[in-house]
Amino acid sequence: MLSLNFPSQLFSWRSVKLLSVAALSAGLVACGGEVANNNGETEGSGRTSTVAISGAGATFPAPLFQRWFDTFNRQVDSMVQVSYQSVGSGAGLEQYINGTVDFGASEAPITESADRLKSFKDAYPYEPLQLPLVGGYVIFAYNLPGVDAELKLSRTTYCGIVGGTITNWNDPAIATDNEGVEFPNQPITFVHRSDGSGTTFVFTNHLDTICPDWPAGAGTSVDWPVGIGGQGNEGVAAGIQQNEGAIGYLSYAYAKLNDIPVARIENKAGNFPDPLPANASLAFEGVEMPDDFALLVPDPEHPDAYPISGLVWVMVYREYSDANKWDALKEVLEWTLGPEGRAITEELYYVPMPDSIVTRIKKELDAVKVN
Repeated sequence: MLSLNFPSQLFSWRSVKLLSVAALSAGLVACGGEVANNNGETEGSGRTSTVAISGAGATFPAPLFQRWFDTFNRQVDSMVQVSYQSVGSGAGLEQYINGTVDFGASEAPITESADRLKSFKDAYPYEPLQLPLVGGYVIFAYNLPGVDAELKLSRTTYCGIVGGTITNWNDPAIATDNEGVEFPNQPITFVHRSDGSGTTFVFTNHLDTICPDWPAGAGTSVDWPVGIGGQGNEGVAAGIQQNEGAIGYLSYAYAKLNDIPVARIENKAGNFPDPLPANASLAFEGVEMPDDFALLVPDPEHPDAYPISGLVWVMVYREYSDANKWDALKEVLEWTLGPEGRAITEELYYVPMPDSIVTRIKKELDAVKVN
């Protein structure tokens, strides 16, 4: 196992133009454009026909995947078209196991589900190959008109909100966290995912670790004590926006996309770090990456780490029957880990992989066979 050393000062606030929610939920397709050389001029890729690659899974990385695949198609090779259906980690893992896509994507490693792992092993003569292409973090976004101050939530308080013991915005616990701020006498509406979700896995794995009375456990789907459900990160974002007094959990990119306020939450050290990629990266600093890449950090030790952080795994097969398709997919994946892909990762507020992990991922990609 190798220790992760994520750079913590790679990120700056930038104005980012993200894709519309409608485009994300409809499925993401990169197409058009030519191959660009180092001088910005177009040139042939050497491919004589279009290679269509399909993927499905987590909504969490969908804005990043869209930019990656569209940019690769326009600037690297117009003969490679990657479509990605933003259907949630659970549905993406099922499609990956069933062999109906060329790759899956999830914020929950397949090895965390005994049933899914067994189903995969029943269908294939090898272990699943899950590769962490990027890191991210889950935030509390909220809709509270009239409260202009930045919301702060201690661990005890947000455990109470999601557990259903804190039900109104004028609760004394919220007032204690936010001295001098006046909160309305308004019910809290907690918005959660209604579908199988890797975002839910990251979120509930954290809750199950830190909330003493959390009843639902950890998983891609749980029986929520309270709240209303939304399909995908898109649906949760819409639920928050449409309900005054709402609060819910999202990928940070979706909060930025929809201009939804984000709360500052308490970490294990008792600090309230900015919800920024640089602080999310600290969650993984110095942590050992296991051989199967299934790293989980439900409650980071670093005093400045953002507390709800996780990885996004792309699931590929260890054997492909189409050499052209695998060659193209491998090229795309390696490009996302290189300088151009990394720049997009940082621009859209995700956490790039450190060089030590990139080297290991490339070694795994080199070992994939074509029959």
